[in-house]
Amino acid sequence: MKKGLLFVLSALLFTSVMAQQKPAYILYDAKGKKVGYDKMIRILGKKDIVLFGEFHNNAIAHWLQLEVTKSLKEKRELVLGAEMFEQDNQEALDLYLQGKIKAKALDSMARLWKNYPTDYAPLVNFAKENNIAFAATNVPRKYAAMISKGGFEALDTIPATAKAWIAPLPIAYDAELPGYKKMMEMMAGHGSPNMPKAQAIKDATMAHFILKYYKPGSLFLHFNGAYHSDNYDGIVWHLKNKQPALRYATISTVSQKDITKLLDENKGKADYIICVDEDMTNTY
Repeated sequence: MKKGLLFVLSALLFTSVMAQQKPAYILYDAKGKKVGYDKMIRILGKKDIVLFGEFHNNAIAHWLQLEVTKSLKEKRELVLGAEMFEQDNQEALDLYLQGKIKAKALDSMARLWKNYPTDYAPLVNFAKENNIAFAATNVPRKYAAMISKGGFEALDTIPATAKAWIAPLPIAYDAELPGYKKMMEMMAGHGSPNMPKAQAIKDATMAHFILKYYKPGSLFLHFNGAYHSDNYDGIVWHLKNKQPALRYATISTVSQKDITKLLDENKGKADYIICVDEDMTNTY
């Protein structure tokens, strides 16, 4: 009897402790229904291309990027790619992945983001350790800056060698896409009308190199700012224009004060939504 009572009391104590825990994040599907990590991985494992939208300084998103990569590696052959590497740095990235240069040399040869050591190096090192290709998908930033000032016409003057680092010209562009319209609304008349075009060259270039490095039968997992793939816009629009038959999925990151229920404004942003406590420590 005493053993049975002790067991019941222990179980009640354990339940009480678990109930008091405060989760750092909760996963939701597009409709705002809570979903388990393992179920998400099972479904993502059946896709051809998965876009993981992050907040660049969110610790939970970066941790989950590595965890999702590890989990999907157990199911499929992977190819990785990221906005955080510009296409003209592909050679340096490849040399590092092949073990021909050290991390210090990569830092010298490539334009690494300031949070690379904490947030992206783990992904690159996982790729290196597991012989996984890693694509530098983004447009070199100076060409996006040129478009921001002079529109797509500014690219007419760049050499052919530079055009190899950009999606084929002319760039498909729809100014009515929600993401681009929202960008103009946020600028409230104070920004250049070319700003959405600069965003579009990034989206188009990332889509182009995702498809270039994608291998049939594999799963391409791409890391990018959430605004590049939220609402199935941006990169997704360009991917589906080029290869509508491939199976796509998206992940987004959002931040809320109360994460126990997904806000209506965050529903529909992606197939899976990582809802993070807004008090979560940022990486920078």
